Amino acid sequence: MAAVEFTYKEQAVLLGRHSLVGIVTRPPPARQKEEPAIVILNTGIVHRVGHHRMYVSLSRDLAMSGRTVVRFDFAGIGDSKPRKDSTSPLMASLSDIREVLDTLEKSNEVKKFILVGLCSGADHAVLYANTDPRVVGLVLMDPTLPPTLRYYVHYVMQRLKNLRNWMSVATGRSGLMRLASTHLINSVRPQTELEGLNLQNLRFSSHLPQCYRGAAARDVRMLAVFTSVSVRHTYKQQMLDAFPEASAGGKLRLEFFPESDHLFSGEKERFRLRTVIGDWLDSR
Repeated sequence: MAAVEFTYKEQAVLLGRHSLVGIVTRPPPARQKEEPAIVILNTGIVHRVGHHRMYVSLSRDLAMSGRTVVRFDFAGIGDSKPRKDSTSPLMASLSDIREVLDTLEKSNEVKKFILVGLCSGADHAVLYANTDPRVVGLVLMDPTLPPTLRYYVHYVMQRLKNLRNWMSVATGRSGLMRLASTHLINSVRPQTELEGLNLQNLRFSSHLPQCYRGAAARDVRMLAVFTSVSVRHTYKQQMLDAFPEASAGGKLRLEFFPESDHLFSGEKERFRLRTVIGDWLDSR
């Protein structure tokens, strides 16, 4: 019987002082590349396997190409125990990321990292990258974007095709009206500091553009992937309009999946996503 060649190895680990539960996926030593470790972040309260196990297949694909990948659960999600302190959810997540990177650096002698996240995971990645020079790359799937004028135009055109949306406007229950009023309130009282910030008011905060400017200034390479169905954006170029500095010097690669939903539910879309991420990593 022929010997079976293992193309990756997976190991359950505890990371940081809060014993966050994670899975490290590694290639065989002979195929290990001298590249940054890839750290995948939770999406909302979905634990480390991701929607439709998309992070499992992504981790294994990247490991088979010679890269070390770590996916872990934030405190209070999946198998990681909740924190016992009073740290806000956002600050706790950013602290968890630092603990994980510190542990990986000490145990595996990894000094550089690429953060990967979908939706809230992408937001955590952007906010954290601004604080840690060890982060040299970001893979952002449907991250939060501030609403531009063109966003509002597309938003209105898309939703007023539906009679139900007309009725919502007439009865004062329109999501557009709530969005615009929240935008106005945050324009008058902008949230500029990380303390007190949350993922609900992030899109209206001046701190978000600061994070993208800071990442671009440090030469952090970014891959941004957008799907066709997301209230976070309404047109393909919105990120470039919102953060023109992020595209300077070829630091940003933009990909659009017109046939995919927000969760990359289709196997075809997940396969394309893995291919795009692998190609971007190879091109670095």
